[in-house]
Amino acid sequence: MHDAFAALARAATATPTPEPTVDPTLVTPGPAGFVVIALLAVAVVALVWDMMRRIRRGRVRADIKEELEAEQQAAEAIEATDVDDQSIDPDQKPSG
Repeated sequence: MHDAFAALARAATATPTPEPTVDPTLVTPGPAGFVVIALLAVAVVALVWDMMRRIRRGRVRADIKEELEAEQQAAEAIEATDVDDQSIDPDQKPSG
């Protein structure tokens, strides 16, 4: 038993860390990794730009549609008011 404890004590002592055997330049992304990341960044910027353009175009179209509907409602309201005024105006001679 004493031998087991002695072996365990020897195993528990710190061992020096080995020097890295892998060349650090082999584990870096290098120029190919840079090119891939740069192309990915350009693609993301292009997609965001296109998305913003489409959103802006949709907002402008919605604004124009609202303006046209408001103008149409105003024209219909004026026409309805003119018709109502003609039908109740006692001084106006009937046309026709």
